[in-house]
Amino acid sequence: MLPRPRLIALTAGAASATAFAPLDWWVAGLICFALLLRLTHEAPTLRQALLRGWLFGLGHFTVGNNWIQHAFTYQDRMPPVLGYFAVVLLALYLAVYPAIAMGLAWRFGRASALRRPGLPFVLIAGAAWIVTEYLRGVMFTGYPWNPLGVIWLPLPGVAQLAGWTGTYALSGLTVVVAGTLYLATLRSYRPLAGAAVAAGAAALLLNPAVTPPRPGAPLVRVLQPKIGQETTLDGTRAERSMLALTTLSNDRATMLPGGAVPRLIVWPEGAVDYWIEDGYPPEWYNRADPFVVRQRIAQTLGPKDVALVGGTGLLFGGDKQLDAATNSVFSIDAAARIHGRYDKAHLVPYGEYLPMRTILQPLGLSRLVMGDVDYAPGPGPATMEVPGFGKVGMQICYEIIFSGQTVDAANRPTILFNPSNDAWFGAWGPPQHLAQARMRAIEEGLPILRSTPTGISAIIDAHGGIVAAAGMNEARAIEAPMPAALPPTLFARLGNWAAWLVAGLLLLSAIAIRRFAR
Repeated sequence: MLPRPRLIALTAGAASATAFAPLDWWVAGLICFALLLRLTHEAPTLRQALLRGWLFGLGHFTVGNNWIQHAFTYQDRMPPVLGYFAVVLLALYLAVYPAIAMGLAWRFGRASALRRPGLPFVLIAGAAWIVTEYLRGVMFTGYPWNPLGVIWLPLPGVAQLAGWTGTYALSGLTVVVAGTLYLATLRSYRPLAGAAVAAGAAALLLNPAVTPPRPGAPLVRVLQPKIGQETTLDGTRAERSMLALTTLSNDRATMLPGGAVPRLIVWPEGAVDYWIEDGYPPEWYNRADPFVVRQRIAQTLGPKDVALVGGTGLLFGGDKQLDAATNSVFSIDAAARIHGRYDKAHLVPYGEYLPMRTILQPLGLSRLVMGDVDYAPGPGPATMEVPGFGKVGMQICYEIIFSGQTVDAANRPTILFNPSNDAWFGAWGPPQHLAQARMRAIEEGLPILRSTPTGISAIIDAHGGIVAAAGMNEARAIEAPMPAALPPTLFARLGNWAAWLVAGLLLLSAIAIRRFAR
């Protein structure tokens, strides 16, 4: 029995967060989760098992979400110190899910307090983790940040399993691998050997080969202007951002020799602080005429080029009063015409809208994104037909973290565009966000274009590999032939039913092993 199990659970949970980007210490993560399973099995009561799982989750999510505090430094309605409380309060809630997983493992996987743990306990823990991580992604609008399966990205062959099982199921299998380490400390080596063989086989058989772009593929160009959130507070963001992005869009020194090859040029989330659409009441045009704004963008385009530009839309009521705003992407051609618009569907609570506004606003709370009205959600994952470039799926900012919710299955795109603004999120948030976008590429078999103001922007192939990237706080445009899409993966066809299938197989395996042992 380990001494001070509660302190060990909290410490191990905090250390387990180092398995994710930017550190990627995945071995340390497996060791910490092995320790969690030991603490769970040694718990004398269900209540103690739940408490140990909760303390582990508290440490895990506090460290893993430390970047959220950084966002509070870029608004003037609440003191930045509230950011530290926000991180801990969020972790207090998120820790409930590991607690439930460990409670289920203790209740249904721990055969006897006198017996050593066996493989059924580990398999049930893996199944429970799949269920609770899925619930974390859907309950109360969902927050599946840093799913455990993402730690395998440094091992591309293992990470490709997400294309078969999805990320949630891969997270449960990761718990099983950690459990085999725990069993090995009890001199039960066969499960560990089996896990090592399975991981080795995946690494060899699924290790992705580079898929070349199709012949004659158009070019894609991703812009990163290095415009931080501090410019929002000093009022210079709108024009500085426009100048930086139009310069990068037309920077000949960073263009590939293509002649008449069309380019799809993508701008970050919210890059244009001027209105882009026409049709608003005249008093709203006091900053700049929308047509002039589009002309400035169009002047950087070749005759066959198209720009996907992040901006803000406005929604007015019948009395011409502003009702809401939209976080949008506009498709603009060389003639300054708008060909399409996508509105972000999965909005960030407390970021883009304030839940229970009538209660929380009088208490002095506000949303982090500036403005006097909340954002309104769009209809959901959508595919935009972009002339000359085919079908482009849209996922703005953290919409990309929701496994199984990123693609319109009825109108499958050939590439995904993920504009974001990670300038809010310090040193840990951007690489974690990028890692989760790479997992979506693997799951769906689709390349992703990711553009942010300060990094990390990237062109990601359909295997989750980085074709080109602009690093943190680097002003740069990156350009490459459009990566090819793969045929729909098994996960793309099944969605998160794959997670439930794997959870069921783990549970049935645990039952079969236990009955066979009798």
